[in-house]
Amino acid sequence: MISGTGLTIATAEVDRQALRHNFQMIQALAPDQAALAIIKAHAYGHGLLEVAKTLEDLAYGFGVSRLSEAIVLRDAGIEKPILLLEGVYSIDELFTVSVDQLSIVIHCEQQISDIEQANLPHPIDVWIKLDTGMHRLGFIEEQQAQAYQRLTKSLNVRQPVNIISHFSRADEEDGVPTAQQLAKFSAFTKNKPGLKSIAASAGILKWPQSYYQMIRPGIILYGISPIDGINGETFGLQPAMTLKSCLIAVRQHKKGEPIGYGATWLSERDTCIGVVAFGYGDGYPRSACSGTPIMVNGRQVPLVGRVSMDMICIDLGPNATDKIGDEVILWGKQLPIERVASYSGLSAYELITRLTSRIKYNYIN
Repeated sequence: MISGTGLTIATAEVDRQALRHNFQMIQALAPDQAALAIIKAHAYGHGLLEVAKTLEDLAYGFGVSRLSEAIVLRDAGIEKPILLLEGVYSIDELFTVSVDQLSIVIHCEQQISDIEQANLPHPIDVWIKLDTGMHRLGFIEEQQAQAYQRLTKSLNVRQPVNIISHFSRADEEDGVPTAQQLAKFSAFTKNKPGLKSIAASAGILKWPQSYYQMIRPGIILYGISPIDGINGETFGLQPAMTLKSCLIAVRQHKKGEPIGYGATWLSERDTCIGVVAFGYGDGYPRSACSGTPIMVNGRQVPLVGRVSMDMICIDLGPNATDKIGDEVILWGKQLPIERVASYSGLSAYELITRLTSRIKYNYIN
């Protein structure tokens, strides 16, 4: 709120019912599989703890990236399984993992050595990561058998060892690379006990043969499509976030006059310009170009000029009756974030996770 004015600015409204709808729709695609809700990066900008509480009764468990995220969940009383998708980076962190009964991904030789040398109060649930084609983290084919055997023999590892990998191109039309990854994963995991998981959001939507025992829905939990050119609503998903602010000025603007830094936009007519209390300091992309759609009073209007740190300008039109305090929607149910992303040169993943600490969160339903 702006003190003394009653204006609501820079607010992310998160719909808990939409989150639950999306999870239930995803689970219906894979009714026999455990579903690990991925809530890393502040739950893709939606709020780590609030999203966990919203889905706690539905999800098998939660996937995070860093130990600090897992500790927040445990300290808040979340008892479901929590998987650290990058594992941990020291023996000291392994001790915390053991005490808090977390699960970890093991993706390199150093992590195996650490777990073999550690003095732990309890064995740890472990997922060995296979590099089947992403070539980012994980054991390559020549290392996989030995790494797996070492983990099966370690007294610090709760048996059986689980197996995980990650698709690199499951969102693409060309299915050959994904089929190759799936074949490698299937060959290694055949007749091995434990849980297996390779399907994240795109795999869940496009590759049902990849479900195995556990799926890992990420961005689709939040109603956003992982596939370029397709909105989440196409798959029956509901946007969980509506990003809002308001008009803090409405100004008359003459034909031929520029606006904003660098004079990158000139008006082709006399018009009204609205100034919105939202900018790249809040997480809106500075790269968003003139013409990026924004919603005001139920209609779509274009962003004009460069995005500033605290403000953006929009062309309300010559006959506008909008006024200071009117609500502005940057993305949400009325305006898919995938559409906004297409004007910015960024992915929806980046847009949703770059919101800053200036944003106020409001959880509804």
